[in-house]
Amino acid sequence: MADFQQLDFTFQAAQQRRVWTVHDLVQSVRTHLEREYTDVFVEGEISNYRPAESGHLYFTLKDDGSQMRIVMFRTQARLLRFKPANGMQVIARGRITIYEGRGELQLMAEYLEPKGAGAVQVAFEQLKAKLAAEGLFDNSRKKPLPAMPGRIGIVTSPRGAAIQDMLNILRRRHEGVNIVIYPAQVQGESAAVEVSAGVRFFNRAKNVDVIVVARGGGSLEDLAAFNDEVLARVIAASQLPVISAVGHETDFTIADFVADLRAPTPSAAAELVVQSRNELDDRLGNLRKRLDRAVRYQVLRARQALTTLSRHGAFARMQELIGRRGQRVDELVYRLARAHAEWLRAIHRRLDVAEARVRHHDLRTKFAAMKREIGAREFALESVIRRRVYEQRARVERAESQLQALSPVAILERGYALAFDERGELVKDAGQVAVGEKLRVRVARGEIATRVESKSPSTAKDTNEGEG
Repeated sequence: MADFQQLDFTFQAAQQRRVWTVHDLVQSVRTHLEREYTDVFVEGEISNYRPAESGHLYFTLKDDGSQMRIVMFRTQARLLRFKPANGMQVIARGRITIYEGRGELQLMAEYLEPKGAGAVQVAFEQLKAKLAAEGLFDNSRKKPLPAMPGRIGIVTSPRGAAIQDMLNILRRRHEGVNIVIYPAQVQGESAAVEVSAGVRFFNRAKNVDVIVVARGGGSLEDLAAFNDEVLARVIAASQLPVISAVGHETDFTIADFVADLRAPTPSAAAELVVQSRNELDDRLGNLRKRLDRAVRYQVLRARQALTTLSRHGAFARMQELIGRRGQRVDELVYRLARAHAEWLRAIHRRLDVAEARVRHHDLRTKFAAMKREIGAREFALESVIRRRVYEQRARVERAESQLQALSPVAILERGYALAFDERGELVKDAGQVAVGEKLRVRVARGEIATRVESKSPSTAKDTNEGEG
């Protein structure tokens, strides 16, 4: 028993186990990964590329041994300078996370660049292939430049060295040409938009004969604005010819391919767009000489052909026929002139006879007699009319006197009055009216409104009620 008590048995409680939910475990691992791998670069090949309508990009990045899901949200995808595609080797930068819905490990990419070539170069090649497939680079759609433009539109930065070089060359080669400058940024995010606006402006205004898009040299990133798809389509759709003068001789942009002419440099564009006055004068002189030689040659050939024809028998017969026709015409002309002269002489004879006849009649005497006769008749007619007027006036005056004598209004002038009832009838008998009835009494000048107060069989007493 003692030995048993000496034995030391120590029992420790078993460690309590923890049971995770799937969500908690995934969230815990996700938190650990995101804290541990906040900024990693992963290289691989793109597969299962799937752009969503929301603008997010989903694809798998794989190598020989493994693969990983990649997601790039719309805000970062909009900044890509190239279009991802299956089979493209890229380097993705972002942070490791776990998609809780499926418990899958994924990289949330914030930046993506092609392996080997830069993103700008890849975007350039992709856009070049796309526009070439649409036929925007075909020579058949390129417009010819005007031989001697009167006005030149230049889309460039007004503060750059390129515009100064162009102006100096244009002024030296032909000082009479007019220049219209559309100021635009040629580098930066807004450069493509401003250059496109300049090309559209000249096409709307139609105030120039040719457009030059110009910028000095720079890196591929500096010239990125001229690799913009929107600008390329604006240049291709231009109704006016466009010259692209971007960068140095070794620089090529999308604008160079879609333009109607590519100039190696802005200075070269100034040389190409307008000929110098001396060159123009020489060209005009050469054209004048060539035209003179061509005219002389054509005249010589025509003279030789005419000589050959003149020796032909048919031509001789034609000349004889023409001569006979000419003789006939001369005869007709002579006969016409003689007939015209005879006609004129007959007219003169008729005029002479008429003049002799008129001379025997003194028209002035006849006119005087006719005038006296007309005067006498006018006087007689006037007397008759005056007499008739007097007679009619006397008759009117007599009728007026009789009418005045018979007018009841004339009686009123002697102090009499006329009474009318409310119906407007003349009151001739006191029995026609009743007591209280209103009457209108007309006197020589005006009317009086009265009311019947009382009446008797013979007379009626009226009281004045107002003035007329």
